[in-house]
Amino acid sequence: MGRTGRTICVIDDDEAVRDSLRILLELESFDVETFETCEDFLAWSPGDAKLCLILDLHLPGMSGFELLERLAADGRTFPTILMTARSDRAVRLQAASLGTLTLLDKPIEFASLIKALDGSARA
Repeated sequence: MGRTGRTICVIDDDEAVRDSLRILLELESFDVETFETCEDFLAWSPGDAKLCLILDLHLPGMSGFELLERLAADGRTFPTILMTARSDRAVRLQAASLGTLTLLDKPIEFASLIKALDGSARA
């Protein structure tokens, strides 16, 4: 079991972002799974693992917000860190309404991400 007791699921369409986050997070003793799309994440079967999502807001197909809405409708909620290159007041309000733990602007600062992930262990 990793640093937070949760599997960190990185969902981002940018392969370089996925790969670099996986490497950096594994070096910090996190268990990590990566997904290119929300649909790929939904098709994955995590068993009974506790999850924390690191989720890009703007994705092809289903958006990050749409994924969070779908999970909530299914009664599945996870601590979530949203990443976006384009945040504004409306995005922040919608993120908060969906129970997002943290909203980070891209490019993300790794120290801020680690702080948010460590906080997810208490969520």
